[in-house]
Amino acid sequence: MSYKKVYLKAGKEESLKRFHPWIFSGAISHIDGEPDEGEVVEIYTSKKDFIAEGHFQIGSIAVRVLSFKQEEVNLDFWKQKLQIAYDMRKSIGVAAHPTNNTYRLVHGEGDNLPGLIIDVYAATAVMQAHSAGMHMDRMEIAQALSEVMGESIKNIYYKSETTLPFKADLFPENGFLKGGSSDNIAQEYGLKFHVDWLKGQKTGFFVDQRENRSLLERYAKDRSVLNMFCYTGGFSFYAMRGGAKLVHSVDSSAKAVDLTNKNVELNFPNDKIGRASCRERVFLPV
Repeated sequence: MSYKKVYLKAGKEESLKRFHPWIFSGAISHIDGEPDEGEVVEIYTSKKDFIAEGHFQIGSIAVRVLSFKQEEVNLDFWKQKLQIAYDMRKSIGVAAHPTNNTYRLVHGEGDNLPGLIIDVYAATAVMQAHSAGMHMDRMEIAQALSEVMGESIKNIYYKSETTLPFKADLFPENGFLKGGSSDNIAQEYGLKFHVDWLKGQKTGFFVDQRENRSLLERYAKDRSVLNMFCYTGGFSFYAMRGGAKLVHSVDSSAKAVDLTNKNVELNFPNDKIGRASCRERVFLPV
């Protein structure tokens, strides 16, 4: 293991002592060698003491920290990081849940993996890189993900065409790194959704709104609900299941409205699922 070394200006290590995940370009004194975009580098204080290692990138955030100890960033490294993330989701009941197979497995800095997002939709994981380093390591990360998740993940879709820094000239292409199934139905707290990870926003679904959608269900009984900018209708279906007497879903995107209609049929065939008074109407604004 031999990584190029980045030396900080005096006093600029204080934030790293508090485990801050970023090193800004203004904190750097000098660099031994010329690291490539996305290359792993070691960080040293002005007194030449090791303090961290991470992905180097040209820009205001010069290094995104991967570890605060000296270790090789290889397949075993990624497996350990992903295993910790997966174990945590299982411990809080998000992963391996009987009525939920939709969740965020990796949330960047929150999982000590700055620049990486991984969302799980049933048997498909959608991986998104927000840094050059994560893009360069995508194949090894995908392999580690396969080994950690086992048979539960049969497809890995890489979706980073619009999330990587333009100036890095990385020319990413979206596509499957594993598998290639067209089955895009996932489940969230018992409700089913068609997830458009190919052309949809973010990774295909707004996973972060799960608890807010669930909260709406609790307050929806006998209410009239207007879901503006509905996208694929997530909030609408929770309101319907919660007993809302009327739900209107509005979006300017014809494709989003079409997907909402498909999700209505998936969960409430003929607009009925034990609540005949609960109706859902989807329309485009004039």
